[in-house]
Amino acid sequence: MPPVAEALQPDACYLALKARDARFDGRFFTGVTTTGIYCRPVCKVRTPRRENCRFFSHAAQAESAGFRPCLRCRPELAPRALTWSIQDASAILAQQAARLLDEPEAWSDGTPSVEDLAGRLGVSDRHLRRIFEAQFGVSPLQYLQTRRLLTAKQLLADTDLPITQVALSSGFASVRRFNAAFVQHYGLNPTQLRREGGRGGAGPQVRLGLRPPYDTAAMLSFFATRRIDGLEFVDMDKLTLGRTLAVSTKDGSVAGWFIARFDATQPQVQLEVSPSLREALPLVIRRVRAMLDLDADPQAINAVLHERFPQGDGLRVPGAVSGYELAVRAVLGQQITVAAARTLAQRLVDRFGDAVETPYPALRKLFPAPAVLAQAEGDALGQLGIVKQRQAAIVGIAKAVAEGRIALHGGADVAATTTALKELPGIGDWTAQYIAMRALRWPDAFPAGDVALHKALGVQGERNPAREAEAASQAWKPWRSYAVIRAWHSM
Repeated sequence: MPPVAEALQPDACYLALKARDARFDGRFFTGVTTTGIYCRPVCKVRTPRRENCRFFSHAAQAESAGFRPCLRCRPELAPRALTWSIQDASAILAQQAARLLDEPEAWSDGTPSVEDLAGRLGVSDRHLRRIFEAQFGVSPLQYLQTRRLLTAKQLLADTDLPITQVALSSGFASVRRFNAAFVQHYGLNPTQLRREGGRGGAGPQVRLGLRPPYDTAAMLSFFATRRIDGLEFVDMDKLTLGRTLAVSTKDGSVAGWFIARFDATQPQVQLEVSPSLREALPLVIRRVRAMLDLDADPQAINAVLHERFPQGDGLRVPGAVSGYELAVRAVLGQQITVAAARTLAQRLVDRFGDAVETPYPALRKLFPAPAVLAQAEGDALGQLGIVKQRQAAIVGIAKAVAEGRIALHGGADVAATTTALKELPGIGDWTAQYIAMRALRWPDAFPAGDVALHKALGVQGERNPAREAEAASQAWKPWRSYAVIRAWHSM
């Protein structure tokens, strides 16, 4: 039995199932032997008898055991199960493999194979299969197949995208293979998943699940204080965030907008995406989940951090819809206040950002593309008030991203990427760790040299505050990124 599945306690899972406890959503799935269906813990159907329940850590495990996803609670809406290890090398490798399979941006052609995955990780495909099955209880291909099928299931249920586009957007090489896989695994024709409701408005709308507690006000406030006019807006009263963005696809680049609304009555986010981004919808969903940190597991994090930071149990690490954009904004924020960094970012967008048409007056500009800032001259950046050292850093990041030398997303190798970042002009450890925390989605990033962090931890008066902060942080592994957010919030 795989370590992850072995860690499940069936009786505890059944109690969570009876209570429909949203804190466990996505942490396990329940297969009901009398129906052949697997559900989320929050499913509102009548609770099955204990002897008819089997519990699985991942949807892929449930499907591998022959169960089909519930059409009512819809397992594809659950937050993803994220597990982290800082000791077991095999577990770390398996988790990195899963991160790559979960990250659409990691594969330019959209169709990774086990051989490609093993090559990316520097191991043999046989070794990868062995450690992956030991960790997750399924093969990498079974894991990937479940991810693709559940993505397609969500698109079929929540949007009116053509079947062909659903198949290709979900990662299938052809409609024929998609139809065959869907019928084989779910016993349904894809068109049977179509729903009439939920598709009103200007563009496709989908639901995104999360695990409580979630401090919505803190997350929205974080983005509100850094808001760039024309690029994004935050409405605290309506619990809404809006943004423009550009996404690279196999066929080029598409631009548009999205609106994310936190549901005040249940733990989920309603996401509306512009029609122009329809073909990139799975990628947009992935980016929004990362931006709002919807896949975090508060129970695991709070078990480590609650004693030191008891007021931060609902806090998440704010991410970004573009790792490249986050990196540029991180450089602009070096050694200055948030307000000053926001002013510089506003000037940069006003000067170099392309216009984009949207139905929202507050959303009218795109963040400057990597190719644009890679060609920016020092005089043009200097006129915006950006000092020479940061000019070089911005151009260096833009060139590295435009040329494909650095990838800034959740599937990137953290150690290799932070090392590559620090080799660029004007990028030190603080900036690299900040980028790892928010763009690479690394839960154990720690900008030890941060002055505000020193104050929050009470080490600012020490001879070497960075070393003292680093020493204190060892007790918070592997969730130091969350410790940083809690420390900053305590200020």
